[in-house]
Amino acid sequence: MNKFSKVIISLFGIGFIPIAPGTLASFFSLILFYLLYSYLSFIAMILIFLFIFLLSIKLINIYSYDKSNHDSTEIVIDEFLGIFFIIICFKHFNLTIDKFMFFLIFVSFRFFDILKIFPANWVDKKIKNSFGVILDDIVAGVYSVLVLYLLNVLI
Repeated sequence: MNKFSKVIISLFGIGFIPIAPGTLASFFSLILFYLLYSYLSFIAMILIFLFIFLLSIKLINIYSYDKSNHDSTEIVIDEFLGIFFIIICFKHFNLTIDKFMFFLIFVSFRFFDILKIFPANWVDKKIKNSFGVILDDIVAGVYSVLVLYLLNVLI
């Protein structure tokens, strides 16, 4: 099970790339969603998200137990889930989504994920388990959705 958890939480090895694994995982996730966006319904996205979210909590726990570190840099499934959350919101709100918007999603998500504005910084410091590893990226996704929604409305 440890090999399986290693493959999934590292997003098929992306997390083991020594330079900017979180950024590369976010970029990979956006490319994947760019290709799949028009083929997946909103309900399908929600179900897939929930499945991966719950699976990730379990697999991060398994991997972290072996590594004795709850948030190793090779764990990048949280970036995938943060991006996935944004894509689900775009689908739900029927927001314009094109190559430029995917670029803005990438930039805003990475900005908020790195900056960790409250409550993401609190989650990152206080929730020292697999749920906390994922939750701070979901918070970054929420901030991205808010900013991009306003951009969509104003433009």
